[in-house]
Amino acid sequence: MKHVLRTPALLAAAAAAVAALTLTACGSDDDAGADSGEDRTLTVLAAASLTESFDEIADVFESEHDGVEVRLSYDSSAVLAEQVDQGSPGDVLATADEKTMGSVVDAGHAAGDPTTFATNTLIIVTPPGNPGKVGGIDDLGTATFAVCVPQAPCGDAAKRLLALDGSTAEPTTEEENVKGVLTKVTLGEVDAGLVYRSDALAAGDDVESVEAENASEVVNVNPITVLKDAENADDAQAFVDLVLSDPGQKILADHGFGPAAS
Repeated sequence: MKHVLRTPALLAAAAAAVAALTLTACGSDDDAGADSGEDRTLTVLAAASLTESFDEIADVFESEHDGVEVRLSYDSSAVLAEQVDQGSPGDVLATADEKTMGSVVDAGHAAGDPTTFATNTLIIVTPPGNPGKVGGIDDLGTATFAVCVPQAPCGDAAKRLLALDGSTAEPTTEEENVKGVLTKVTLGEVDAGLVYRSDALAAGDDVESVEAENASEVVNVNPITVLKDAENADDAQAFVDLVLSDPGQKILADHGFGPAAS
């Protein structure tokens, strides 16, 4: 089945549409249960860095659950968390760090305690041929480079990594999410970008990778949870279980993610 990508704006519009439909349905007993037995939709909100791995996991899930269509919405974890807080529909939330997930839990939007399912670290990527001659963090001081906005997990990680290396380099541009950073690099608009290893792997020959000093000291932890207001709680839990299963973990490892933190 086709996975429908929902932007945050579309998610907000969907919430309004659901409310309107609910009002229209009130008072019509004949309409009640009219959709019973029809195909189900599972809405998964996931950090942009999970795009390729969750696309594959969703394919597996749909193949094992007849009648279920997985709709995936990818963006910065901070943006998705804000959408959840504003009441946008969703069944599962997977973020790129614990801090962002914590805000959702504190607001009472998680059905239970989130579970860590993967980890990720940063790496430097450059356009093919490395025209800016970036060999490490130290070279970013004389290069143009992109990072995520500070409120995004990848931006917070980049800030911590630069500080750990004692770098005072200022980014040329800050992007909404890690895919935005990759785009700046692949278009040759900057000499380098700080992205997750999983995203560097996904970009393939469109980028070259350069190890970032002390990257192993800045580890982002990926948690996942069923949302409290999930309309499809059983399938949502089944999706989470698949992510945590051996097949799900293998897919994540194949896409460059590290194992869940112990």
